[in-house]
Amino acid sequence: MKVAVFGAKSYDSKYLSKENEHFGHELVFIEAHLNALTAPLAQGFGAVCVFVNDDIDADCLKALSEVGVGTVALRCAGFNNVDLEAAASLGINVVRVPEYSPHGVAEHAVALLLSLNRQTYRAYNRVRESNFSLEGLLGFNVNTKTVGVIGTGKIGAAFCSIMKGFGCRVIAYDMYPNEACLKQGIEYVDLDTLLKQSDIISLHCPLTPETEHLIDDETISVMKKGVMLINTSRGGLIDTAAVIRQLKSGQIGYLGLDVYEEEGDIFFEDISDKVLEDDVFARLLTFPNVLVTGHQAFFTSDALESIAKTTLQNLSDIDRDNSCANSVSADLIKH
Repeated sequence: MKVAVFGAKSYDSKYLSKENEHFGHELVFIEAHLNALTAPLAQGFGAVCVFVNDDIDADCLKALSEVGVGTVALRCAGFNNVDLEAAASLGINVVRVPEYSPHGVAEHAVALLLSLNRQTYRAYNRVRESNFSLEGLLGFNVNTKTVGVIGTGKIGAAFCSIMKGFGCRVIAYDMYPNEACLKQGIEYVDLDTLLKQSDIISLHCPLTPETEHLIDDETISVMKKGVMLINTSRGGLIDTAAVIRQLKSGQIGYLGLDVYEEEGDIFFEDISDKVLEDDVFARLLTFPNVLVTGHQAFFTSDALESIAKTTLQNLSDIDRDNSCANSVSADLIKH
């Protein structure tokens, strides 16, 4: 199959090309993100391969259909950037990588947690300037703390397991409890209980209309004062303006983000020589108790190999009989 790989970085080209030696697809790497304006670049391709910051809305899908594209292959697990109903109406297949490195993402969430607590990012900069003062670097023992996990799929379950290893009390909220978590002794509670009892809250649920801005002024108000909030899932789960207000009030004591709701024009790009135009994001970066990474939680060699292999297998499955076990439909959002 001839495939246009949009938003392609050097690592995408490296890992996809290497794995493609076993599949034989014709891959063309395009640096531009896919959206309604760039969709005509897919003229002559049977499929497009996209990532989290490509915008595959109804207009984009219509444009893709008009140039003969029949498949959208997501090289990620999330699909909130695709209008699945429009895809279905146009007869366009949508496939994804349901899991690739759950432990890698969970470990990055823990890295944010530990770095925020012991302020290693601030200590690193101090020591490089020969400042060995400990003032302002006071942390706490993670052991025995109550950790609330919202969403216990593969990644959330891995995070639960790690935090159990730290000796934490781990509680979770999920509409569909994970048997593996139950066997580990993870206690499932309602959302309100989790928010009230947790010292640390980590988000691992998908972004859907029901979970958009799950963390807002109302939900933050019932959390413990000084709570630590970690998000390695999707930026839209958090109302950033509300979080800024609650950081200023001290209700949120620590914030670790690997995702941001308006990250599309920022993350994955080097804009160090430009003025940061997003005033909300710029304000977020001014807080000493906020740690932001640029959507890198997934970024391990293991994950990139898995993403490439599954993506190419998905395309081969579609090419063979127009079906794939990793297909995504609008019904998946409802469940």
